[in-house]
Amino acid sequence: MKKIKKTFTFMPFVVFLLIALAFYAGLKRENPDELPSVLIGNFAPKLNLTPLGEKEIPTVNDLKSNEIKFVNFWASWCVPCRAEHDIINFISDSGYKVIGVNYKDKQKNALLFLDELGDPFFKVGSDTSGRTGINWGLYGIPETFILDSQGKVLLRHPGPITLSVFENKFLPLIKK
Repeated sequence: MKKIKKTFTFMPFVVFLLIALAFYAGLKRENPDELPSVLIGNFAPKLNLTPLGEKEIPTVNDLKSNEIKFVNFWASWCVPCRAEHDIINFISDSGYKVIGVNYKDKQKNALLFLDELGDPFFKVGSDTSGRTGINWGLYGIPETFILDSQGKVLLRHPGPITLSVFENKFLPLIKK
């Protein structure tokens, strides 16, 4: 009986030690501030989207076209999406195809957003249920993915894109 009691006395310490080791291992990642994505290096999931007004929705072939492309998840109610929209326009104006995924938004509001700030999207569709976002492993919006010429995910960027992010993070990757 004393032996069992002694074992249970050390149990909280052992559990604490295991949890501390798990946290320590998580901090040993190459970049502990970056949110990992299981999609990196894999083919991008399908985009099951509904039309946004009269705009053309992206297809599987658009994800696999022979060029670098961006997939940007955004919404009219998202303040950081509004802040990054000038950069999305810049990326599009620079000759890159940007596919837009309007996330859990009202169609009317999304279309007003694009009318007001410009429509940089090669093709755009609406993910009203959020299912596509789940399939892509979305943490929140805005979130942008860069796909290679075969449709494989090269990079996932959570949060708004700034000019610095584009120049220092995206361009070196694109130029490889």
